[in-house]
Amino acid sequence: MKLYAYLLEGRDWAVKDSYVKLKVGKFKSKTRVLKDTKNPVWNEEFVFGVHDLQEELVVSVYKYNDHEPGFFNVSAGNLVGRVKIPLWSVVEEENQHLPPTWFTVHRSKNVKSIDRDCGKLLLSLSMHGGDQGSSSDPEIKSASSRFSYPSSLWPKMTHDGKSLMKSITDRVDKLFVKTEETSRMDNSSETSTTSEGEDCSEEPHCSSSFHELVELMKSKLGKQEIPGTLQGGVLLDQTYMTSADDLNTILFAPDSDFRNELSELQGTVDIHEGAWTCKSEDDFCLTRVVSYTKAATKLVKAVKATEQQKYVKAGGGEFTVLVNVITPDVPYGNIFNVELLYKIMPGTSLSLGEESSRLEVSWAVNFSQKTMMRSVIEGGVKQGIKESFEQFASVLSRKVKLVRAADISGEDHILATRETELQSNMELTVKYFWNFTVMSTFFIVLYIVIHVLLCEPDKLRGLEFGGLDLPDSFGEIITCGILITQLERVYGMIIHFVDARLRRGSDSGVKAQGDGWILTITLIEGANLTSLNSAELSDPYVVFTCNGKTRTSSVKLQTLCPQWNEILEFDLVEDPPSVLHVEVFDFDGPFEEDSSLGHAEINFLKHTSAELADMWIPLNGKLAQSSQSKLHLRIFLYNNNGVETIADYLAKMEKEVGKKLKLRSPHKNSTFQKLFGLPSEEFLINDFTCSLKRNFPLQGRLFCSARIIGFYANFLGHKTKFFFLWEDIEDIQELSPSFSTVGSPSLVIILHKGRGFDAKHGAKILDEEGRLTFHFHSFVSFNVAIRTIMALWKTRTSEREQKQEILEQQMDENGKHLFEDKQSYFVVDDLKMSLICSAGLPMNDKSLAMMFDGGDLEHRVMTECGCLNYVTTTWEPVAPEIQERQVSYKFSHHISTFGGDVASTQQKVPLENQGGWVVNEIMILRGVPFGDHFRVHVRYQIKNSSFTHNSCKCEIYTGVVWLKSTKFQQRITKNVTGKFTQRFKEILQTMEREVLLASQ
Repeated sequence: MKLYAYLLEGRDWAVKDSYVKLKVGKFKSKTRVLKDTKNPVWNEEFVFGVHDLQEELVVSVYKYNDHEPGFFNVSAGNLVGRVKIPLWSVVEEENQHLPPTWFTVHRSKNVKSIDRDCGKLLLSLSMHGGDQGSSSDPEIKSASSRFSYPSSLWPKMTHDGKSLMKSITDRVDKLFVKTEETSRMDNSSETSTTSEGEDCSEEPHCSSSFHELVELMKSKLGKQEIPGTLQGGVLLDQTYMTSADDLNTILFAPDSDFRNELSELQGTVDIHEGAWTCKSEDDFCLTRVVSYTKAATKLVKAVKATEQQKYVKAGGGEFTVLVNVITPDVPYGNIFNVELLYKIMPGTSLSLGEESSRLEVSWAVNFSQKTMMRSVIEGGVKQGIKESFEQFASVLSRKVKLVRAADISGEDHILATRETELQSNMELTVKYFWNFTVMSTFFIVLYIVIHVLLCEPDKLRGLEFGGLDLPDSFGEIITCGILITQLERVYGMIIHFVDARLRRGSDSGVKAQGDGWILTITLIEGANLTSLNSAELSDPYVVFTCNGKTRTSSVKLQTLCPQWNEILEFDLVEDPPSVLHVEVFDFDGPFEEDSSLGHAEINFLKHTSAELADMWIPLNGKLAQSSQSKLHLRIFLYNNNGVETIADYLAKMEKEVGKKLKLRSPHKNSTFQKLFGLPSEEFLINDFTCSLKRNFPLQGRLFCSARIIGFYANFLGHKTKFFFLWEDIEDIQELSPSFSTVGSPSLVIILHKGRGFDAKHGAKILDEEGRLTFHFHSFVSFNVAIRTIMALWKTRTSEREQKQEILEQQMDENGKHLFEDKQSYFVVDDLKMSLICSAGLPMNDKSLAMMFDGGDLEHRVMTECGCLNYVTTTWEPVAPEIQERQVSYKFSHHISTFGGDVASTQQKVPLENQGGWVVNEIMILRGVPFGDHFRVHVRYQIKNSSFTHNSCKCEIYTGVVWLKSTKFQQRITKNVTGKFTQRFKEILQTMEREVLLASQ
């Protein structure tokens, strides 16, 4: 138990310079010195540990004497007087709280004076952390029951301490005089006490079980409203595969196994759980008190804490528990307390019909008085409570299974909260078409129809003949023009509306394939999107990129606040994703460069699963930031391999490293995650002792995991830590030993431009190109370290796997190329090929043929013209005088804003009697909007010139074949034609320059 003593002020002091000492048992404390006043005001609070109610609070008043130094030159004081207050008298007060009371200070017996009183003290006392009458001494318990005086005997604010002490003395005397009169007085006092409490409602019996109390509580608190989240924020928000009643029992039932396991993990000792009791003084409530001693940390010693738990709501499958945590032993612990709010609510229905419940825990810090250390206290509390609830969530997830996205009954259930808000088709139709254009057109058409019905057929006039009725005046011509314009606009609006309602993105709703990490993204809506053209609204769509793969949403027409409600999934195999790139485009053709409306990057290592489950992403970019554009997403990341994920990944890395990799212990993994603030799925692979080279070497440890490489050092309490992604690394170099590295080889890591600036404080230099460079040396085993780091880096950033994947996409199930037996595929009867480029080149056809031979010249020209990862196969005969090959590459952002992969098939046929040849090419575009709707056909016609020696003429034709219909056919065809015209001209110019340079 704790005694809180509030010393407010003194009155009619016998001395001017004074201070006060307070003592309970072995615990002592004192106030500050106040000078030149006989009515001092302190307003100070003191806290004492109480182990026995027989103890007394001794308040002693001393005269301050600065001219008589005591030991070690500390000023001593003379005792003026003291007050003694029994602790059990405080316990017997209502709520164990004694309101501000005046106590008379009595002089010491050694002081000879006629007047024994030397002033008064105003004190307020309260007890916390234990039940009334918890003393083990039965005689003291009996005495305390006799000394129960009603609060009506006390004045409203202050009491006479002298009469209090006299009353206590009289009752102590009566306690030891066992006469019949005393017995009769006791009986009468008991009767009066009972009569005074008749108006109180009857409380349940203390022996009731927890489940019985919960049922009683449901009937009493079922109609209460759930309080809102506390101001400190949410510590935990998870959904579990269990009912709300079972989760409530796990968390708050007496002697819960969950509480025991959590205490073992956190090192909590001396746990005393009070029984749940019902109180019905004002409102019905169920409360209990839990006390314990928290384990010591590096900064704070072991401290005692007391939790006062109270049910705020119960019933309807919902439980709310408010916990008040008091830690008076910590610095400034007497001026603040921590509140925790546990909210247990029914969760979503699961695929197997099982129940689920959602647990949300929020926190706040309440201060009883103002202090300059408020921000420091709040920061310390936040850090400590966050670490504590990370362990809380870990233990609870072992007791109860977490609900993942795959467990929800149908992915459409993710959008359940949004579906109720969507308007019906009829409401949307009325809202869209209820405007001046539609209504004016309707009335004009109706007016004209009525006019036609009322008019009789007229005679033929002018140039009219049977079946042809021409306007008879200029007014009729103007009316017809207005009507045609209005009808055209209404027709366009109808087409826009139908496309917006019926069109879906090709990636929406496609199920993920394979085993490994699965990323599910729910694109809900956008807000405050901007438009590139101020006169028109944008046609937005979203492109998601992760681990080299893209997913595209549908296009929403003519809106700045689109509603998508689409689900997109990524197949991510073994490697866990690190970053998700999000970009919003205004659709204007697949190769339009300046069509980005904003972009964002989501780092999975900097967000918890609860944050990813429902988040608004602000978009970057000048237009997006000025309009405060943002997207509403729900992201779920999990691995369907379960616990085998880490073992499989380590087995794969062992082949790359050439060394056995051990699975780290859960404790070390947890420490690693906590050190860098990483999510729970991140696991440690290896760590090395080394030095970070900056202005002076800093000894620490280098940590390597599946997605990051991080460094941590603690030099004389100054901590240095940072990490960056493997994908952020541009190059890793090994430097030979030098004097500055104490004769050990160095590892140099260079990041890509603009990446890893969160780790800038650990970089050696920032070079001219804007790249951060990190130097590490003094490894215990440099060979093992460099081999492990290089293997992890190459695994995450290898381009060979990406090239192989592009080639594999061109193969069918039998391992043959998709077009190798289909010569007729290159012949489309109704395809209209248009000439987009014609040029005379100062070279013969054989020199120009090098652009199609797969050699260094072709790769150099195509790479310079923006074709990345350019890969070709050899020419193979497929028919007499017909050869064929496959080409794959990726567009650079110079050509297409969103990149895009190209897989093409080329056939080469010689020209008869013209000394030249024709190359037909079919391009399949992937990763661009509507890329699955069309194919691009290109024909290169090359022949020797008959007018100039050693020269040839090259003509390039192109056309678009549509596989699926879309409203944007004309726009896309125009955009493709314009972009390819510019691209082929650049290729021919580059080819001419390279050939001329080679000949010189």
